[in-house]
Amino acid sequence: MPTCKGCDNEVDSLLSVKDGKKTKKLCEDCADRLREEGEIAEASEAVVQGMMGFKGRR
Repeated sequence: MPTCKGCDNEVDSLLSVKDGKKTKKLCEDCADRLREEGEIAEASEAVVQGMMGFKGRR
């Protein structure tokens, strides 16, 4: 059985998820958690840039 690299549990299937430049094979729960963390990080970065008046591109 495959093993999730995020939680080290044996699962039926793994998903390939990009984390920055690396690709990780994670279970569905860990993949969802990683996506949510990425969305939160992008949103918080946008808020900080808005407060600082940043008008450039990322």
